[in-house]
Formats: sequence, structure tokens, C-alpha cells
Amino acid sequence: MALGKDYAGQQCALARALELVGERWTLLVVRDVFYGVRRFSDFQAHLDIPRAVLTARLAALVEAGVLERRRYQDSPPRDEYDLTATGRALWPAVFALAQWALEFVPSAAGALREFAHIPCDRVVDNTGQCPACRRVAPADELEMRPGPGILTQTRTDPVSLALRTPHRLLEPLDLSAAPKPA
Repeated sequence: MALGKDYAGQQCALARALELVGERWTLLVVRDVFYGVRRFSDFQAHLDIPRAVLTARLAALVEAGVLERRRYQDSPPRDEYDLTATGRALWPAVFALAQWALEFVPSAAGALREFAHIPCDRVVDNTGQCPACRRVAPADELEMRPGPGILTQTRTDPVSLALRTPHRLLEPLDLSAAPKPA
């Protein structure tokens, strides 16, 4: 029996969520927007995602209200993408899945990134809670910092290089300030 392409017969909130964000590339695109990636070419270079797949994923996320498309250049027309309030609400799920993988599908090198609660300057625990103020830090109060696994990172695309330095979540990456490959 062939595997279906959707969850149409399911009356379940998780199935509805997976219908939108459960495809292989979708949460990686969302993760990258949290990290500050905004432009098509940067998503493509960082994710090694086929152009047609990225086009389809971005269009679906815009249509669902997870991302917002903004024109940044008219000639030729170019857009960038940002998270809507609906998209920002995905942060706990994105963070939890990454933490789950660190525990149950670990890399010998450890986490590539850690997340620090900016007001307290403390790295949050695996539940997203700040050890100083005991709050679960929202994405807009987090700074991404290199984790112990970053030393094994071999990718040299501009996004990967920029992500090797501390960066506030949700703020666009400044790819011109990224370290140059050795």
C-alpha cells in the first residue's frame, strides 16, 4: 500500500501542524529565518536545497501566514522573508526538536549553537529556561552563540560563516561581516 501524501483523514492537531511544517525542508527554512537568514540565495546556499523546493516551501509558508515576503529590490525584483507572529510562535517547537536531537541523536562534537538569555547573559537550559531569572526566554530575547560543536563545522558558505559569531535571533544576518574562509 502506497504512503499517502497528506493527513486528510486525520482529525488531529499534530497532523494539521505536520501538514504545514512537517515536510523535510520546512522547519530548516523556519530555523534559518530565526537565525537571521532572509534572502532566497542565502537559504539556498546554507541549506543546499533545490531551487524549486525552496520556492515551493517559501510560497507555502507565506500562504499559511508563517512568513511575510518583503520586496527589497525592484530591478530585478527580489524579496526577503521574515517571520510573522504565527511563525515566531514556532520557536518553542524548533528549539525543543533541536534539544531532543542533542539528547537522543547526539553528535560527538556537541551542539553547534547555544542560546543565551540577553537580559541575564546566561545560556538557557534544554527547556529554554534561563537559570538566572527562571523564565523560558522568548526568541526575541535570545542570542545565538557558538557551541562546542562549532569547531567541527566545515561549511564555508557566507551564512555558515556568519553563524559562527554571536548573533541575536530574529535580526537579519550581516553577511558582509562574516569571517572569511581560511
